[in-house]
Amino acid sequence: MFIDSHCHLDRINLEKLGASLSDLVSAAQAKQVNKMLCVSIDLIQFQTMMDAIAPFESVWASAGVHPLHVDEQPFDEAALRSALANPRVVAVGESGLDYYYSRDHIDAQKVSFSGHLRVAGELGLPIIVHTRDAREDTLDLIASQGNSKSAGVLHCFTESLDMAMSAVDLNYMISFSGIITFRNAKALREVVKAVPLDHILIETDSPYLAPVPFRGKQNQPAYVVEVAQCVADIKGITIEEVASRTQENFYRLFNKVPA
Repeated sequence: MFIDSHCHLDRINLEKLGASLSDLVSAAQAKQVNKMLCVSIDLIQFQTMMDAIAPFESVWASAGVHPLHVDEQPFDEAALRSALANPRVVAVGESGLDYYYSRDHIDAQKVSFSGHLRVAGELGLPIIVHTRDAREDTLDLIASQGNSKSAGVLHCFTESLDMAMSAVDLNYMISFSGIITFRNAKALREVVKAVPLDHILIETDSPYLAPVPFRGKQNQPAYVVEVAQCVADIKGITIEEVASRTQENFYRLFNKVPA
């Protein structure tokens, strides 16, 4: 069984696909992708996201504000805690730091990320971390503000091996997306090779970053199998072992999700 540990089902353009969300969930299940984590990027659309996934017992959720949304949604602890009270929510995030796309709101990003880390730690929930071109500050904040016991995951990882191993030392998972299948991702595949299997998750980040051979199309949870196959090829193991180990890792981190 495969698990898509990070997708945005509410952001998929279903009309363009000519499909329903039920169709996509069924397509994933046909590929043995039997659980999905639908990740929040803002609290304004949180209830809309929850309404969309409500019919699907295989889909769980997170609650948080993406760093690129902190300008219109500054950290609001009460709103975050209210969203986290939903029984389908099993994680905080995604939150983090993105200095690649936005250097105009660095202070607000740090305030928001610190707040998300603190609330996650207090509630014993894992945090889903978005990080881009902010290696030192991301590691500093998860070390100083986070809870190493509940920890979290650096999702859609594209940074250095040193950063990955520093995060692993802090008890964080490293999640790889379809980017590892891209021709120009040789350095990232070296990171996959080096990160211990017991700290790896797989994801699609749907509808973004569809893996080869679907690159250029909208991504969907069924395509996480291609990510798993790429991890297997890189590590010289079977796809069945990747499925089994990443599933174990998922349940260990997101321990509110029933196995």
